[in-house]
Amino acid sequence: MQQSHSALKNVWQLLPDGIKANEVITYGITKHPNDPDRTLMLLNFFETENLQTGKEIIDSILFEDSTTYIKNFCQVSFEPPAANDRSALTRHNRRVLAYKAMLARAGFTIPQNQRPVTTGLFNQQLRDALQNSTGDNAAEYQSAAQIFGNSAPTWGQLANAFETLDKFMRDSKSGYQAFETAYVNRANSSGDRWADEDLKKIIGIFQYPNGTRKIGKAAEQHSADTTSDYAEDIYNHLVQGKLVIIDQSSGEPELNKSSAKRIMTRIFKDNQRKFIHGKTDIPEILVYLEEAHNILPAGNDLDLTDVWVRTAKEGSKYRIGMVYATQEVSSIQKNILKNTANWFISHLNNTDETKELCKYYDFIDFEPSIRRAQDKGFLRVKTLSNLFVIPVQVNKFEV
Repeated sequence: MQQSHSALKNVWQLLPDGIKANEVITYGITKHPNDPDRTLMLLNFFETENLQTGKEIIDSILFEDSTTYIKNFCQVSFEPPAANDRSALTRHNRRVLAYKAMLARAGFTIPQNQRPVTTGLFNQQLRDALQNSTGDNAAEYQSAAQIFGNSAPTWGQLANAFETLDKFMRDSKSGYQAFETAYVNRANSSGDRWADEDLKKIIGIFQYPNGTRKIGKAAEQHSADTTSDYAEDIYNHLVQGKLVIIDQSSGEPELNKSSAKRIMTRIFKDNQRKFIHGKTDIPEILVYLEEAHNILPAGNDLDLTDVWVRTAKEGSKYRIGMVYATQEVSSIQKNILKNTANWFISHLNNTDETKELCKYYDFIDFEPSIRRAQDKGFLRVKTLSNLFVIPVQVNKFEV
């Protein structure tokens, strides 16, 4: 990052004393030596209030993974059940325990205040079925029975036990089916099986060696020390009128895309909620995307519910503007391009890009010059307030 006044992040230094501080807030996935005050975009995935948010981050990273067990896992939600539904609460706590054990196996740093609790989650009948099982895997099943019966196991031991439980449930000769039948037919039974489908989808990750490695892609967005949600913090900064810069230059593409989408979703939904409730203090927010083809949905993506598409189509009524910069027009989702009101076109050296551009307004008249002219600052501009595309020479910005 530059330290000169002409760098955008340092423009605040030209402001009068007294209003300089905190006018620009910087965020990033990793630290930077030239930006010691930046806030890291990290979330504590183990905190109860962050469980669903962290799960959504993982889901967004794995969104394009078509593997069946990953798709099944992405269907799981951690919305808390009613406090007076004891059975649902027990099942929820069991799923949460399995999920946290999976995070530990995937390499997420475990917060010091997180201690696994097994009390009331694994009944004596299940532990007996594990303990009394015979066959090639009997020793593993017996070990799992002891771990589930331990009131304070380690997260590593629990991960091993859940992996074994998944194997036990799939093994037709293990004795699990007999336990399940007895559980369903017991006196005053609700008729529900001991293992609900969501629990099976979570511990099914342990079945595949690559499963937890895929989950571990999100570990870079986890911190055992933080308690706040960076998406909420960023929105609050924007409401306060601050300039927020998010540096994604050092992040992995999947992480960058998922974190950007999360932040945009928060901005869109919060402004939308204020609009729906008739609030008059809806903040005006302008979002700028550099190298937008790395973040916006692809040109062949037809999902109209995507938050970026919705922002392009509906953002103005929620007082959200979006500016995006790209050298690959053809890679941007068509509905975003259709709802772009202001265009600033410089040099494009590819006919695929210029042909895509010719679909909009009267850029077809300028196609040859767009590919040919390489003068710095020479633009073809189409604005909402102007009927035609006009050539413009822009001077270099200097403070």
